[in-house]
Amino acid sequence: MTSPESTSNRRSYLLALAAVALWSTVASAFKLTLAHMAPSLLLLGASVVSCLTLGLLVIARGQVSILLGLSARQCLRSAWLGLLNPALYYWILLEAYNRLPAQEAQALNYTWALVLTYLAVPLLGQRLRKTDIAAGFVCYGGVLVVATHGRPWALEFSDPLGTTLALGSTIIWALYWIYNTRDDVDPVVRLFLNFLCSLPWIVVLVLITGPTWPISWPGWAGAAYVGLFEMGITFVLWLTALRAASNASRVSNLIFLSPFVSLLLIGHFLGEVILASTWLGLMLIIAGLAVQRWGARAQT
Repeated sequence: MTSPESTSNRRSYLLALAAVALWSTVASAFKLTLAHMAPSLLLLGASVVSCLTLGLLVIARGQVSILLGLSARQCLRSAWLGLLNPALYYWILLEAYNRLPAQEAQALNYTWALVLTYLAVPLLGQRLRKTDIAAGFVCYGGVLVVATHGRPWALEFSDPLGTTLALGSTIIWALYWIYNTRDDVDPVVRLFLNFLCSLPWIVVLVLITGPTWPISWPGWAGAAYVGLFEMGITFVLWLTALRAASNASRVSNLIFLSPFVSLLLIGHFLGEVILASTWLGLMLIIAGLAVQRWGARAQT
């Protein structure tokens, strides 16, 4: 007979793999949709879809009472967090995707976990380990390989602004998670509130950037896909997988599959020739993150 624990673990792995599979499609979806609409408008369309999706999930999970019981301070916190994510984070990231090949933008974006560790030192008072420093050299060595197309010694970037935007987005994402560390609101409720409170910020971005109208249906379809599978239910799948697992760290390692699967999809759907330097640089970035994780576990 199958034990309840093994059933729960199997369920957590299936949910995590589903999340990884969906996240692996996002880089291609970003690039395909940006061919039809400006980054700020893609962000607005995706955020509306994500907000509706998460709102329905809150209702389905019977969490409306939690939502209505939040204090004014907690709601104001959501307005601040909504500015960080999705407003600033995704706008900067989409601007990077608009300038860079998808293979470059998605590889550089995976350094956010290392940035999170570094920012936690001044903001949360955590100590920097030797393995964190070593991980930084390996990760950012990979960044140089990717951004210079395999010629790091030349320091010639294909698009310096695009590279800066891709790396800058990791700072915003890391800050968002750091400010969430002491949050006691249910993560799905918090995510819904963040997206709801982000909409006014995003509307301002759209008005400032003045995107071209009208938008063709593939643009709106792509925005809906991004809102549903990048910003919406995939986070819920991932959180549910981690909660159902008896060993969450083992399940979380599956996320390392996503960038490599993503490269294969980028080559197939976008027709980008995946450079050897991208594979090498991405492997260095993931190796650096693995060193970081190993150091964190060794200390506990």
